[in-house]
Amino acid sequence: MKRILLIGAAFCAFTGSALAADCPPVTVANDQGIKGEFPQQFELAEFQSLASCTLSFKGNPEAAALNAKIVGNPQDLPAVEDRLPKEPLVVAPYEEIGVHGGILNGISKATESGTSDLLSVRHVNLVRYSDNLQDIVPNVAKSWEWNADFTQLTFKLRDGHKWSDGKPFTADDVAFWYNNMLMDKNVIEKPKDRFLIDGKPWTVEALDATTVRFTLAAPKPGLLAQFATDFAQPFQPKHFLGQFHPGINADADKLAKEAGFENGYEVIKFYYGGSDWKDVPSPYLKDASKTTVLPAAVVPTLESHIVYVDTDENRKVVANPYFHMVDTQGNQLPYINEIDEVFIADEQVQTLKMVNGEVGYKQQAVNLAQAPVLLENAEKGGYKVAIVPTVGENVIVSFNMTSANEAKRAVFNDFNFRKAMSIAIDRAEIIDSVYLGEGRPEQYTAWDANTVDFVTEAHLKVATEYNVDEANKLLDAAGLKDADGDGFRDLPNGERLVLNIQFSTQGTPAGIPEILATNWSSVGIQATAKEVTSDEYRAAQSANELDVHIWTRVRPGAVLAYNPGLLIPPFDNYFTHRNGMLWAQWIDTKGAEGIEPPADVKAGMANIAKFQSAAAGSAEQAKIGGEIVQTLVDNLRFIGLVGSIPAPVYHNDEIGNFKPMTAKTYDYYQMYPYRPNQYFIKK
Repeated sequence: MKRILLIGAAFCAFTGSALAADCPPVTVANDQGIKGEFPQQFELAEFQSLASCTLSFKGNPEAAALNAKIVGNPQDLPAVEDRLPKEPLVVAPYEEIGVHGGILNGISKATESGTSDLLSVRHVNLVRYSDNLQDIVPNVAKSWEWNADFTQLTFKLRDGHKWSDGKPFTADDVAFWYNNMLMDKNVIEKPKDRFLIDGKPWTVEALDATTVRFTLAAPKPGLLAQFATDFAQPFQPKHFLGQFHPGINADADKLAKEAGFENGYEVIKFYYGGSDWKDVPSPYLKDASKTTVLPAAVVPTLESHIVYVDTDENRKVVANPYFHMVDTQGNQLPYINEIDEVFIADEQVQTLKMVNGEVGYKQQAVNLAQAPVLLENAEKGGYKVAIVPTVGENVIVSFNMTSANEAKRAVFNDFNFRKAMSIAIDRAEIIDSVYLGEGRPEQYTAWDANTVDFVTEAHLKVATEYNVDEANKLLDAAGLKDADGDGFRDLPNGERLVLNIQFSTQGTPAGIPEILATNWSSVGIQATAKEVTSDEYRAAQSANELDVHIWTRVRPGAVLAYNPGLLIPPFDNYFTHRNGMLWAQWIDTKGAEGIEPPADVKAGMANIAKFQSAAAGSAEQAKIGGEIVQTLVDNLRFIGLVGSIPAPVYHNDEIGNFKPMTAKTYDYYQMYPYRPNQYFIKK
């Protein structure tokens, strides 16, 4: 198999566009010798000092027309200098100063499936990772400061920053998000583990309008990385949602009833979805008629674009007139007017649209097997495809450890069975057939092995050598015999054992489940593979109905430094690879319901809290991390397949200032480190 190569001022401010030329058009390609504290971006005063100029600001000429599409937004749009913060973030475009206008066309699987690709294009958080995936840089927050023992993190926000409806964004909006949304069981039933420390809530205080402080019960050095990578945004508009929150406004329920809701919490859920995930169905999709009786169709945002159309077929977003960034010539970002996202679940149809050059940018759920046809048609289709490394994109297999079928559950919890199924997998065939000869066999260790130094080669090799004879012996030891002589093994109680592998191409390339079914059948385990939609897969997983779980699951060091979810049942969120649903129920009910997790799972839960409180990169942290990894490979509750795999990243030639990813990864939130707000549509 042919291997694919990796590629791998002397002027007053706000006085008019004629003065903008006095500041140099700094780009990444031509920095003109001007370098700030952080790569590729500057604070306004910093840039003006370094460039010895005063920046004047220019807005999108179509800003008023675009703003008119945002239902509920005030239609009198102030001048751009009154829409920007007093301290806008100045960014250097990758190649050139862009132009306003145009539409970015994109594809997702469905309204809540495979959408993070485009969500990341308009995403913001307090900070972000730079495109080297090493340096954390300012974004919504202007700066930050830790105390000595990493129990207190204080952010300074931008003076004069505004929501997309023109109302002030302040530290109160951060405190409101945590205290009145995440920690209010009427909004979110149970706070996510990553928003706690060792099971205890944080204290979030607005010290003044632009200063917010997070105080933790234990050290958590990874908290800053959380605000750089998390899809959940740690701020919500108190002025808007607060009017319907009974804890903020005594008249909240009265207002809600006037809009046809039972109470204020119903309105909050109608807007917010009871989730920190961002593409829960908007009011447009839930009940469009309500958008005419509520103050606005969707919740105001700090993102680069805001939703104005949301149906089962597509979602459209329009430029936020109050976005907080400008380029080095003072042009307000984003350059692109709109993003038009259509929902197409079928992988072949997606590929055809990319081959025809109908898509602006795409990488999520584009698998390496699609690369040859995409590369072959690139010139004709007017697009480019980069093959890049991946981080945290390894597909992992597990068996339902709390299956409702007690006979299956007993087998799935037998180490002999799990080890047999691991060594019955021909990983070389997966590498050749699915990954075009790229990648290497790797056992599951929770961490992406390329991002930490305590995952050893020995860990990665455990139970990855293809050995049919040994697998058969282990299956015999697990009590799985062919009782009825049909050529397939039966459960110890005599019931027929059939593994139905349901999969979604969002979670795994189609070729992997098919190879697994063939491999396992060759050792007498009858297995079938069936493709389902992402939503169908997730629903079955949540209902504890799957036999085999198959989805990506590893994480980079930066994410496991703050998110303990991979080590606590059900081992992550609704959208990803989960298992042990009845173990999770036992934990949530403090043992009153569900099934008690085994000792190795409890050990992982205890150790991840210690790992996250240890100093980042310290010997103590590496020791704890190594112990966690050893426990995982000693028990094989999750089975790794192939690691260090590359993946395609597609973009149309009409997109300017596009930079291929350093590494394809959901965990740094897709395209967020690459500043899509400075993309532009070439004329």
